[in-house]
Amino acid sequence: MSNLTRRISAFAVAAGAAACSNSTEIKGPPSPLTSLPRALTSAERSVSTAGNEFSLRLFQQINADHSQKNVFVSPLSASMALGMTLNGAAAGTFDAMRTTLAFGAASQQTINEGYKGLIDLLSGLDKSTTFQLANSIWYRQDFHFEQPFLDAGKTYFGADVRGLDFAATQAALAAINGWVNTKTNGKIPTIVDQIAQQDVMFLINAIYFKGSWRERFDPAETHDGMFRTSGGTTQTVKLMHRGGHDNKLRYFSTPEYQVADLPYGNDAWTMTILLPSENKSVDDVIAALTPQQWQSITSQLAERTGMDLYLPKFKLTWERTLNDDLTALGMGVAFDANAANFSHMSPEQLFITKVKQKSFVDVNEEGTEAAAATSVGIGVTSLPPQFRVDHPFVFVIRERLSGTILFIGKVGEIPPA
Repeated sequence: MSNLTRRISAFAVAAGAAACSNSTEIKGPPSPLTSLPRALTSAERSVSTAGNEFSLRLFQQINADHSQKNVFVSPLSASMALGMTLNGAAAGTFDAMRTTLAFGAASQQTINEGYKGLIDLLSGLDKSTTFQLANSIWYRQDFHFEQPFLDAGKTYFGADVRGLDFAATQAALAAINGWVNTKTNGKIPTIVDQIAQQDVMFLINAIYFKGSWRERFDPAETHDGMFRTSGGTTQTVKLMHRGGHDNKLRYFSTPEYQVADLPYGNDAWTMTILLPSENKSVDDVIAALTPQQWQSITSQLAERTGMDLYLPKFKLTWERTLNDDLTALGMGVAFDANAANFSHMSPEQLFITKVKQKSFVDVNEEGTEAAAATSVGIGVTSLPPQFRVDHPFVFVIRERLSGTILFIGKVGEIPPA
């Protein structure tokens, strides 16, 4: 048995019938959704296809730097935040961001319409599952931004657009992080830790998901089991179990991996688990995934009955600054203070200072709760000239025309009022 299989064998979807069914179904589950309410438009299909390609490339890039570590990223959240930002990019910066987001030669209008359509479509697919997606743009109120850029955020991304006094740092942070906390149901309390002097805007996406398994796990069937970690050690975990002659599971396998599909609610949303085989490491499988291969995997999932499913309960939080990952994927120019072009956002020389994501997931017998927030910080290369008296100084009271000095002094500390 290989090291990988030993590490994650407890995660396996093992074929074989159990003596009796021990799964508990949702009482009165909603009717399964068999098709979308309407056909995707060409713009929506373009954004959906691009989103999957960007998802795999971003995941692969992050995972390459996270050997033997957990990863939980929301590519959709990152894509939404960067998609809003794209409306402010021009020339080579626009081209680099569009390519990184896998949009090819699609026009800005097509991209915007695709995002808008998908937001509307995804939000109403399953009334028994909570899916919330929200966008916002927070800008320094005394800084000039182009109105068409702000309008695009409202029109196509449904963004809350608000000007704040960034000099009142704590109040501004409270407003931004309060919005994120609310939109993620308290799972991501903060996303912006500080407001630097160069910061003039934050573009933020927040996603919240909560779904109950279509077939829930019976808590009485959850027992301690062994889990082999990526580092080769063994740990005791809580393994959920569902099985029986009538237990149904969408399943697919190759010599390289097994795949199982666990639906939520009305079957619109699902968790797909890919389990590498004995002779493959999980990192090898991730590195080799392509959009075409993923499409092939999901299209070949077929219902099987009489299978036992063992799945560990787990809860994790994750965060990462994505600058290096996005640079490696081709949009480094957007982070270059001297080369970035965001002239559709403002006439000032702007650049992306930081793309940061935080995420949360909790998988248990009832279902899954997950949230993510992505912040794109925008900075100005050279701030407007300031005369900020915030340290010891000399002052002179004089008659200007004759040059006569009446008083001269130094302030090393401000006396109490």
